[in-house]
Amino acid sequence: MKRLILITLIAGLLVGTGACNRHGHDNDITASDIHNPATADGLSKKEAKNMPVITFEKTTHDFGKVIQGEKLSYTFTFTNTGKSNLIITSAEASCGCTTTTPPQAPIKPGEKGQIKVSFDSQNKKGPTKNMVIISANTYPIRTMIYITANVIVPNQK
Repeated sequence: MKRLILITLIAGLLVGTGACNRHGHDNDITASDIHNPATADGLSKKEAKNMPVITFEKTTHDFGKVIQGEKLSYTFTFTNTGKSNLIITSAEASCGCTTTTPPQAPIKPGEKGQIKVSFDSQNKKGPTKNMVIISANTYPIRTMIYITANVIVPNQK
């Protein structure tokens, strides 16, 4: 019985160490990258100056007129204009018809990154605007980007 418990513990440790490596990427995350105050209270000027800053080339993309059922995607490009590594912890869409693919590895100061946003116009009609909420180790913690489209329903005979 003791051997079974020991083997289970060792197997758990071996499996568990690989699970924390963010999808197998060598991401060089340090404790200083994770510091992110929830409010400006307690944030020193030195800390504020050294935090990462996410700066998008544009925050809204308009797909224009699309036919209902089309699946479209757009890649938003941003730059880390701050002074420390930028870590995106999530990119969540406001609607189930929209999905995102954020970068998994940290973005170093001065480097560019991309977030792919995909939109499925099935069951949509007319003007639509969807928001993607990006959470990162920035101040403020959340940044929003948007996609818009005018979904045209084809004539049904």
